[in-house]
Formats: sequence, structure tokens, C-alpha cells
Amino acid sequence: MFIDTAKIYVKSGDGGNGSVSFRREKYVPLGGPDGGDGGRGADVVLVADNNMTTLLDFAYKRKYVAEKGVDGSGSKCYGKDGDTLYLKVPTGTIVRDVETNKIMADLSHAGESYVVAKGGKGGKGNTKFCTPTRQAPNFAEPGMPGEERWITLELKLLADVGLIGFPNVGKSTLLSMVSKARPKIANYHFTTLKPNLGVASISGLPGFVIADIPGIIEGAAEGVGLGLDFLRHIERTRVLIHVVDISGVEGRDPIEDFIKINEELKKYSVKLWDRPQIIAANKSDMLYDEEKFEEFKQKLNEMGYKSIFKISAAINEGVEELMKEAARVLSTIPLVDLEISEEDMYIPEEKRFTYTIRQEEEGIFVVEGTFVDRLLSAVNVNEPDSLKYFHKVLRNKGILDELMEMGIQDGDLVRLNDFEFEFLL
Repeated sequence: MFIDTAKIYVKSGDGGNGSVSFRREKYVPLGGPDGGDGGRGADVVLVADNNMTTLLDFAYKRKYVAEKGVDGSGSKCYGKDGDTLYLKVPTGTIVRDVETNKIMADLSHAGESYVVAKGGKGGKGNTKFCTPTRQAPNFAEPGMPGEERWITLELKLLADVGLIGFPNVGKSTLLSMVSKARPKIANYHFTTLKPNLGVASISGLPGFVIADIPGIIEGAAEGVGLGLDFLRHIERTRVLIHVVDISGVEGRDPIEDFIKINEELKKYSVKLWDRPQIIAANKSDMLYDEEKFEEFKQKLNEMGYKSIFKISAAINEGVEELMKEAARVLSTIPLVDLEISEEDMYIPEEKRFTYTIRQEEEGIFVVEGTFVDRLLSAVNVNEPDSLKYFHKVLRNKGILDELMEMGIQDGDLVRLNDFEFEFLL
């Protein structure tokens, strides 16, 4: 089974919590705080692997959660970091963020990796909150949560040459003649339901990867037939071999077929349509009127196409000359990565803890947001030293100044989630 798209959920590990601990040893009555920091949560990393050819693994398992960081402990022991979760994907995989549909990464080289979800930072132990005036802090910081998101994996085959053309024109036969690939071959349309890859090996020529792209037909750019499912696989190819049935045994006009396929390429991508094309007039062994090929060649010459070869893939006639031309054209085209516009590129947002202040009613002010959630999880408001730290953070963040600018009065109520306190000037 060939799977070339997959939607999966990934979550990196949460950071471990900092420890609240004090030294308790014989003859050391005032040992002081010794709580260690929590460990960092594990990342989720995608790695391109040449040994994978399909996204089939992700069809059965869709949820991937990385390890949490271990909590800190006494004696200033830091928690262990979570082990990175590596997910192998086929070389040529594009990673998209489902929410924005923007491209996060293009893993087009073997061994290339991308951190798709970063692990949460570990929380600080109470040792880190010790100051000359707060010598026994009875609070620590919780670990930061890991990132979580749904992503889409799209496999775009890494082939140098793509075979395109209407169904049943002989693309699979041609691939089987020039490589060790053994695609299904039969005398009916849409025999090939998945792209096939092979390495063209012609004596005296450098090998190159060639892909048989399943039947692209009229309307493919709008999703007709196998349409968009397989047009994406031509995007990385540097040269296209356009196979047409010159024999006309099915009553089709090779010129019309050629024009229709190119129109679909142009609708899908102008850059794809503008890629070098070598035309293979196949099934010449079934051609009874030789003038038909000459007319075909002349019309394509008038359209600006010069590389036209009369072949018969079934009897291996003219195939070597076709492959030599493909190798020659490839040698003139440098390898380039898939072009991604700035509009399509995913830009990760910097994590910020924010808050908003509103006056709910006379004498009641509400502070809410991610900053509030984070602060309340880090302090124990029932412990005096921790409460002092809480008010210090509010002052340093500028929240108290903003409340005064909004007209808060002495004795008014300030509410942060479930915690309330009276404001004192």
C-alpha cells in the first residue's frame, strides 16, 4: 500500500517541576533550601530516512507523545531530561501545520531533521529563589508545558525524471524496460494506482531516478481522476518525459492528448509546465502510417518542442536513445530544493505569557491570561514568603501600576482566577 499523506498529532514532553526541599542533616539545624530544578521535556523530531518509501506507518498510529522531564529533588538534584522522540519519515516529506496550513519543513535530504514540537523547560527548585532577605523559600516553579499540534505529512517523491501522459500509453512498460522496477502492467486504464520509482540504468550513462506518475487526465488540476493525489509527485522532478500513444489504436489524437496534459500541468503550476519535456511517441510498432509520426513531430516542432523520439517500450526500440537524451538534459540542470514562498512558510510564534485587566464592576478588577495561570501555578499564596514573591512579580510586571492607572482605590478587590485580594496603596 502506498500512503503519501498523513495527519498526526504530536506533543513534546512537559518540563519537570522544581523541588521544594531543605537540608535536614544531623548537626545542621539550618541547612537551607536544596531543591533541584526539573528536567527539560523531550522534543519531537522528524528525520528524513532514505529507507522509507511511504507514510504507511502513520496510517495506523496517529498520536505521538514525548517523555516528560523528571521532577527535581532534594540535595540540589536536577531532574533527568526527557529522551528525544525521533520519528522517521521518507526523504521528500513536506511538513505542514494543520491550523495554519503553512509549510514547517521540507525534508528533502537524507538525515535532515526538524524539531516539530519543542519540549517544555524544567521548573526552578526553591534553591533558585533564595535571596539575602528570603533565605528559606517554601515554593518552587512548575515545569513549562510542551508544545502540541496536529501536522500533515506530504510525500513528494524525489525523482530526477517524471513519466507523464494519459492512462495506458505505456509509462509503466517504459519504466520496466529501463530499470529493475516491476510495476503492474495491463491493457486497461488506471492500471497504476500508485507512483512507481526506479533507477534508470543504461550502459555508459550515470544512473538517475525515474518515476512513473499514475494517469493524469483532463481535469486533474481540479481533482478529477487521480488528479491532485499524484500531481504533487512531479514537482521535484527536473525533467519530464511525456509519453503519448502514437499508434491511435484507441481512437485518440496524440496531439490533443499532449495539449490536454500540458494544460493540466499549467493549471497546477506554471513552473511545472515550464519544466524541460522530452516527448516519447510510444507504441510505434503498432503504427501503420509512418507519415502520422512525421506530422506529429512537425506540429510539436512548431509548438517549440525539439526533443521527440519514436519508441516502442514493449519491444525496447528507441528506448536507449530516449534515456541518453534524458541523461544529457539532466546534466545541464542543477539540483534545486523545492521552492517555498514566504507566504507559505510557517513562522513559529515566540512564547509569551500575556494578561489582560478589566473592571468587572464597581470596586472589582479582574486580571486574566496565560501569565496569571503561570504565576498562580508557581506560588503558594497561603505561604507568607511565597505571597511576598507573588506581589513582587505583580509589581515588576507592571500590573499594579496599570491597576492604579485604571483608577483602582484602596480596598478594591483584585481577582486572579480563583484567588482574590484587597488592593492596598
